[in-house]
Amino acid sequence: MEVRNRYVATRRHIEGAPTEADFEVREETARWSPDSGEVLVRNLYLSIDPYQLNRMKRSSASHLAVDGILPGQRIAAYAAGEVVASASPEYAAGDVVAGVLGWEDYTLFRPSPAVLMSKVDAAAVFPLSHHISVLGTSGMTAYGGLFEVCKPASGEKVFVSAASGSVGSLVGQFAKLAGCYVVGCAGTKAKVDLLKDKLGFDDAFNYKEEPDLKSALKRYFPDGIDIYFENVGGEMLEAALANMNTYGRVALSGVISEYTGSRRRAVPDLLEVIYKRITIRGFFAWDFLPKFAEFNAAIGEWVRQGKVQVIEDVSDGLESVPSAFAALFSGQNVGKKLVKLA
Repeated sequence: MEVRNRYVATRRHIEGAPTEADFEVREETARWSPDSGEVLVRNLYLSIDPYQLNRMKRSSASHLAVDGILPGQRIAAYAAGEVVASASPEYAAGDVVAGVLGWEDYTLFRPSPAVLMSKVDAAAVFPLSHHISVLGTSGMTAYGGLFEVCKPASGEKVFVSAASGSVGSLVGQFAKLAGCYVVGCAGTKAKVDLLKDKLGFDDAFNYKEEPDLKSALKRYFPDGIDIYFENVGGEMLEAALANMNTYGRVALSGVISEYTGSRRRAVPDLLEVIYKRITIRGFFAWDFLPKFAEFNAAIGEWVRQGKVQVIEDVSDGLESVPSAFAALFSGQNVGKKLVKLA
């Protein structure tokens, strides 16, 4: 079987903020045969994630954990789709799957323990898009970072940066379910209102309206911060550390302000870390793969009960991938950014 496959590729290594001009849509023929051992998937939803930018750089620390992306190369990404043809006994045509596929119309993969892929119950109560957002890597990052890294206790005070994003919007809600006091920050009034009015944050503020972030956090946390879920980096991290309580915990999920190189990197006061005995831990979603089913069972029940609201920002068509990706770095998205393919 042969299918015409369009895929998104970078034109060059990207060292600054990405633009649509950094990408192109290419075309190839994808070939599947009954004796190949491969599975051919028609992709339906694509996950658009900021960390991909680090893979697109000529050199990045991210290459220690995930493969870099060369110009012209197809881009592996979390996605959901339908099996069109299978030469593996594990999958059959018509199966719906979610896992590592690609920014393309079709993906071929060979099942193995090293390949992250799972079947999705197409008749389940959740929309397919949820399986690559709240029940995918965003949910895994939020749940693992909060409960496994920070281990919140009821009554503790939690600060979430980039709180209207795919991960932050979930972290705040999870922390509220754990009995915590939660404040988030975002970059527009509409996002701040969303955090307080729909997502249940105790308070929120627009960081762009705060000339002194340390003073702002002191105002929102007069008794200090116990847990900081970090998605931004730079001055935000410095301000949070200055307001942390003794034995505070910081989950380093991302530092999106530092990905493009346009803003200065964080210079944390290490004396704060030492004398307050603060724990700072970086982590990756895949760290929690062994607990993926456990996390999803808990998150799925919260969503079913209406205790967690899912925010998804969906663009249409493969051609929209470059603009959708670039929008992540200009604050234009709310919640999980996805692209739906026809």
